[in-house]
Amino acid sequence: MTKRLSADTLSILRQGREIHLNHYGTHRQPFAVLGGQGVHQRLAELEGERAGTTLDVIDASGGYASACLGANHPAVRGMLDRALTEVGYATDELGSLERSRLLYELFGPGGLWADTFPGDAYHVSGRNSGSEGMELALRMVLESRFDQRTLRPVPGKEQRDIIVAFEGAWHGWTSGLVPLLNRRHYRVGLPAQETGKPYGVTVEHVPFGDAQVLADYFGDRGHRVLAVVVEAIQGDAGILLPPPGYLRGLARLCGSHGALLVADEVLTFAKSGAFFAMTDDEGPVPTDITVIGKSVGMGVLSTSMVIARRSLAVRSSGAVATSDLRPLTCAVLRDGIHLMVNDKLLEHSATLGEQLGELLRHRLVDRFPELYREARGVGVMHGLELTEAAAVRLDDLRRHVIRAGTYVEFMAGAGRRTRGQRYVFPTMRIAPPLVTTSDEAEQLVDRIAEGSQRFREATA
Repeated sequence: MTKRLSADTLSILRQGREIHLNHYGTHRQPFAVLGGQGVHQRLAELEGERAGTTLDVIDASGGYASACLGANHPAVRGMLDRALTEVGYATDELGSLERSRLLYELFGPGGLWADTFPGDAYHVSGRNSGSEGMELALRMVLESRFDQRTLRPVPGKEQRDIIVAFEGAWHGWTSGLVPLLNRRHYRVGLPAQETGKPYGVTVEHVPFGDAQVLADYFGDRGHRVLAVVVEAIQGDAGILLPPPGYLRGLARLCGSHGALLVADEVLTFAKSGAFFAMTDDEGPVPTDITVIGKSVGMGVLSTSMVIARRSLAVRSSGAVATSDLRPLTCAVLRDGIHLMVNDKLLEHSATLGEQLGELLRHRLVDRFPELYREARGVGVMHGLELTEAAAVRLDDLRRHVIRAGTYVEFMAGAGRRTRGQRYVFPTMRIAPPLVTTSDEAEQLVDRIAEGSQRFREATA
């Protein structure tokens, strides 16, 4: 049943929206969230004839793909209550029982992630966000070239002056990371990395998913490569999955040429049907640094973890952070990961992903070929790529889909790529919470289809 907001509530929502910085540079979305339960959210319309009316939607975005347990999960309330009443607080300078329990259970002997990251070979730090985690990873890469006490070059690393990134990649907004993006829009006018000797570095981009290009690149410049930074599945590029064996081949090239491999698993963590997407039929793909974020905060905390080989660190006091694995954060992470394991949420997401893939292909791509070019993905991480004709009216399409009952977000797409790889248009991200049921997944897709049909009729 549609309800209408009071005039005072509508006025507050509008005024607050105007005070909030518009990060997108375009007309703001005419909706506000009033509350939610599970994968369902209640939205209010803020503009036009519908202003003040409300609608219920299924959230296919998971709060920028971070709200892995949906809204108002009873277990989250329990996590926060325990964190607030039992664990106290401590900076990274002091030990913490809750932090130690978390790290031991994950990385200690027999730990949940010890097969991938054994605690005697890796150490871990925490940060506020995925971008901050990637910044620390980048610092570790850069500082690996010199002695952290004398700040003099490590013999043999003087030529290591290239960081390899991928076309279409997204690693964060912060100034240290934008050189990793091959998108001029985000780089122009911002501080650039030093390119001169002895500590200068340049970033070079290669197309994602082409094993021969990688082999040729390393054959030509492997002696200069300091590190490669890769997403296990490219997110903002449009949910682009690498071909089988590609990530392991990349790891082998890095290993044989003495380059570091940095995996950005901020988006992919717990979304591919496993905790880590850097894996294949042979098992975990080895990395030197892995950064996880988004879902690791269970939808209630913005946090990340940087998992790095013990040989990698930063100069004294150079990694101190207010947010480094505070006990409250550790309590939420620990209880949330227990929940994922005990409720078999990753196994559920793998099955759900197969269903989503079929539904997206048959009920959307096949039915609306003028709107959708391709569906691809795994687990709770799918992309529905627009056609060129639909891309130019993306905002209209999005609003029709939202008003039909599914909240969706769009990614930029990889755009123009080299070496004969095709242009990738903006892509609808379908990344619902891990707790989404099979019935809710079907409703989600059917509502996108309904919105697509309304859009088709409105533009006929």
